[in-house]
Amino acid sequence: MVDIADTAMVRRASQKDAVAARAPASPGKVAYGPLAAVAAEPWRALAERAIEPNGYYLPEWAHAVNASARGRIGALALSAWNTAAPARLTGLMPVMPMWRAYKIPLPVFVSADPYGTLCTPLLDREGAEDAALQIMRQARQAGAHALILRAVTLDGAAMKAFREELRRDGLRPRLLQSHLRAALDARQDADELLREALGAKKLKELRRQRNRLAEHGTVSFCIARTPNEVAAAAEIFLELEASGWKARRGTALLQDVGDAAFIRRATAGLAETGNCEIVTLRAGEVPVAAGIVLRHRDRAFFFKLGVDERFAKFSPGVQLTIDLTQHLCADPAIASADSTAAPDHPMINPIWRGRLAIGDVLIPLRPRDPVVPLIRASLALRDMIREPARRAVHFIRKRKEKRQDNGQEKPQ
Repeated sequence: MVDIADTAMVRRASQKDAVAARAPASPGKVAYGPLAAVAAEPWRALAERAIEPNGYYLPEWAHAVNASARGRIGALALSAWNTAAPARLTGLMPVMPMWRAYKIPLPVFVSADPYGTLCTPLLDREGAEDAALQIMRQARQAGAHALILRAVTLDGAAMKAFREELRRDGLRPRLLQSHLRAALDARQDADELLREALGAKKLKELRRQRNRLAEHGTVSFCIARTPNEVAAAAEIFLELEASGWKARRGTALLQDVGDAAFIRRATAGLAETGNCEIVTLRAGEVPVAAGIVLRHRDRAFFFKLGVDERFAKFSPGVQLTIDLTQHLCADPAIASADSTAAPDHPMINPIWRGRLAIGDVLIPLRPRDPVVPLIRASLALRDMIREPARRAVHFIRKRKEKRQDNGQEKPQ
């Protein structure tokens, strides 16, 4: 495991409980409690001032996840408030106990899963380091020995604020795992970007496929923005996502009542604030691909994609992503887009050639705490046990899907 902090700049702590001793909590505010109790108005105001965007921690999205999404209900929150203006929320980190996140019974808070692979906390740009300090202080007062920030941007401003506060007290964050994922620099010319990314030969093949798709009806790229448009487009997305391999695996959002309710509530709520678009590719009147895109400040987040596999030979997912790339590059309000996709994603990696460093980070809350090495060892042991099982499940699933595709297995 690698240290994030520059060890040359780390000094010894001046007192035993340095993190807890500084920056008292704002009077009259409960800084630790149920996420559902965090009011949307101060949360939304914080999101507007956030030092780093995260569409998955906008209140409309996170409250919807917390209300009904499968396995994600009942999250907690660590928050920070301005001492001079007690009604001003300056930091928010949705969390859950380590037992719930990893089934490891240790006193640790872990970033709550927002159903998108980004858990960067919201910190006020006018006091990001103080907000990070208050969050750590509240975690410690609640009995935690450490925080685990899952799926954070390692080079982002929020992580920098945590690093700086830890450095002042002789502490340093520990990198548990990291990977690179696809991102888009939307300030570039889209046509030039796509030529450089895909090359003339691939683009020619995609144009041929698009022309073949047009034989089924005029190909159009539609953008739903208003609440009514988004509500209708969300149903199309849910149906498409549940029409293919995700449905066969039982992981489609529409297959769980709570997941479907979360998507409907979250997309409609974000459409009210201008933070959500649903893009659809159609051949005539038939939707062949659809994707949900969140927007926060100058960044877009590509949540999920659903395609009609009957049109698979025309690469509808790729066609939609190319149109989305052109749409985002033409929008002066968007500087970048996070694919929020798995590392080495075979569809989007060749198109969006930018890369974001994403990782899980362990934040110690006390100097020389013997619990911290135990946390790291427990996570390493868990990964060692789970990896062979994960590979076996993956092998069995692929084999089963291959038999189904070949028509060799009767429906259950």
